[in-house]
Amino acid sequence: MKMGSMPIAVIMQRRAVQHRWADEAWAAVGVVPDRGGLPRLQVLSESLDRDYYLVSGLELELWTDENDGYYENCMAPESKIFVLWRMEEGRAIPVRASASYVEGTRMFDSGEQADGVTMPAEIYAWVAGYLREHYQPKPRRGRQHG
Repeated sequence: MKMGSMPIAVIMQRRAVQHRWADEAWAAVGVVPDRGGLPRLQVLSESLDRDYYLVSGLELELWTDENDGYYENCMAPESKIFVLWRMEEGRAIPVRASASYVEGTRMFDSGEQADGVTMPAEIYAWVAGYLREHYQPKPRRGRQHG
């Protein structure tokens, strides 16, 4: 069951590389809350070596069946937002984002392009607040003796 959502925008990067099979590399490098009024795609900076642009229109959603993944992510030394992206018209465009460590692992295992970016403090506070209200860790089971 969906328990909440937050509009976000993703900062994408294009970097020039000198490689036999590629001239450029793409990556999600940041996530920010979207307070509205942002264009779908906004160029932040451009150069021959590196471009940054902001893509809005995504929702970070919290689902009850991913609670363990949110908890694992929030307890990690560096919490992440996981971003799945695809090439569209010559540019990397994010299509999905998650705060679940488990869903992030599925993104990486899918064979599609995905990156983990540092979770901003405001989003961390939102996810942690959700967990305090809706998550109960499963009791640990010790080894059975006897």
